[in-house]
Amino acid sequence: MKKTALGILLLLTFIVLVSSFSQPAEPVAYKSAYKEKISGFRETQQELLETIRLYRTISKNDIDILKNKIHETRSKLKELDFWLRYLEPVVYKKINGPLPVEWETEVFEKFEAPYKREGGGLTLAELYLDEKDIRKDSLETLVNGSIRATQVFLEDSITQNLNTHHHFFLANRLFLLNLAAVYTTGFECPDTTRIIPEMEHMLKAVEAIYKTYDLNFPAYPLKDEYLALFEKTIQYVRSQPSSYSLFDHLHFIQHYINPLYRLNHNMILDYKVRSTNYIDYSLDKKTASIFDKSLYRGQNAKGVFIGIDDETQLSELKNIGKLLFYDPILSLNNKRSCASCHNPATFFTDTTLSTHLNFDGQHKLARNTPSLINAVHNQLVMIDGKHISLEDQSIDVITNPDEMGSNKDEVLKKIMSCDDYKKVFKKYLAATPQYASVNMEHIASAIILYYSEFSFYYSSFDHIMNERKTAEPSVKRGFNLFMGKAQCGTCHFVPQFNGSKPPYTSSEFEVLGVPADTNFKSLSPDKGRYMVNPAKETYAAFRTASVRNTALTKPYMHNGIFKTLESVIDFYDGGGGIGRGLVVNNQTLSSDSLKLTGNEKKDILAFINSLNEDIPLQLPPARLPVSKNKALNSRVVGGEY
Repeated sequence: MKKTALGILLLLTFIVLVSSFSQPAEPVAYKSAYKEKISGFRETQQELLETIRLYRTISKNDIDILKNKIHETRSKLKELDFWLRYLEPVVYKKINGPLPVEWETEVFEKFEAPYKREGGGLTLAELYLDEKDIRKDSLETLVNGSIRATQVFLEDSITQNLNTHHHFFLANRLFLLNLAAVYTTGFECPDTTRIIPEMEHMLKAVEAIYKTYDLNFPAYPLKDEYLALFEKTIQYVRSQPSSYSLFDHLHFIQHYINPLYRLNHNMILDYKVRSTNYIDYSLDKKTASIFDKSLYRGQNAKGVFIGIDDETQLSELKNIGKLLFYDPILSLNNKRSCASCHNPATFFTDTTLSTHLNFDGQHKLARNTPSLINAVHNQLVMIDGKHISLEDQSIDVITNPDEMGSNKDEVLKKIMSCDDYKKVFKKYLAATPQYASVNMEHIASAIILYYSEFSFYYSSFDHIMNERKTAEPSVKRGFNLFMGKAQCGTCHFVPQFNGSKPPYTSSEFEVLGVPADTNFKSLSPDKGRYMVNPAKETYAAFRTASVRNTALTKPYMHNGIFKTLESVIDFYDGGGGIGRGLVVNNQTLSSDSLKLTGNEKKDILAFINSLNEDIPLQLPPARLPVSKNKALNSRVVGGEY
């Protein structure tokens, strides 16, 4: 018995020893650095709060003192941004939220009703100090919320992520994306004189994080090539003017951030990095460039055919999708097709009318026809975000009495009367086992497969950013204005230049004060997002569209009120609706003039023109499938109106 007990004891000791060697040691220095940074940040937060409490009331003379204290606290926050934004982005908005209320629905929440998210913290506190009547208790509330939110980042559920290398490279990926799209634009830094100095301070802090990480994770180190380029990035930022309007955003992203992104991506692959964070939901695992059109997935372009990967099979479905796109059989009167409004010859939009004809052929639709190019890069579909998927949107258009006026049963009956359609859909029914028979989802998915492929073509600007082409001076100046003085980049985010910002899991909506007429006598009556999600913040808010191809997709705005890009730029330059004297209580666009010069506007136009993508010209099909119902065989390719 004694020998048996001794043997068991020795075996257990051996197992413990083996286990201690096989399990990675807790990254003491790395986690300590994290907790020390949070501790330092909380101290400055508390100091800011105590400073506010010193005042009985806040006068104009106190504002500069408080702003300086906020700037000091922001500097401490930026030493933590690398971690906080990735580990818990929703809580981060309580610390440094750019808006007091947000309703944007994340991609993984699209099946739920939008809910109210209240922001707080430093950005809002600084903006509040610029208001006329400053209440001490309101300022305290913003800072108190920031302090409470910071405590969350010390919870075990958060800090356990620091025990392995996996979180690090994914947090670094988000950090690099924000360097390209957010940190240099003033999106959440109210004092534009501090944008570049604050970023330089943050870069140095991240360099220190890198060094501490490498000490604790020697098996998964940052590669020398990456560290060398990152040091050059810091040196480059130091060499630039401190004014964000003079900062060379193009060179910064092209020669530093995008190459760093590629190197980080390679490490993600080499080290078999795994994600358990919803924030990584949309980002593509195979994409090594920020200016790769597959960087993130906004929509499922295959629809119900998502299980099919064979290119020959997909090509057959796309061909059927093209026929359906041009076929007025989808409409109740067999006279209107998808191509009636979304003309493939003009980037899948209508450049001839402010808003297209109603189904009745007499009245006008309320909204301008949006281009379908790059529709897959939106998390929410329609300019009011009404739909969560392109399938829903397609079926809604077909069955909408103002657009195509049909119904599901009628459409299916007519489609299945055509052997060319019936044969292909029956052939691939087995690929969609969730459906017992062909239905509208199959039809919509084939259509989407067709037009979605045009969302993956590249522009001259993409080639510039991927270092395959040299930028013309006017394009470079225009992009730098877009990201700086013109403030376009605070809503139209790199790289799609739409309302989806890193980590590309949501769609942003803005209130611009778009007029009903070019004389600015009244606001457009369209309630926008409010019709989907009624709230004071969503009234007349519209999803931020992509700037790509806009030089070729006039007219502009939801109501097609502006006929030229020059007039759009003038509208923004003049402060939107408020700047033109209209009453817009919830306008999110700054009402101050941007004071753009004539030459600056021309440079912005040069940049916008560089975003025109090399989309191949689409020729309509020679004929449409023959139906067993002879009454349907007089259909016109593309429809009659």
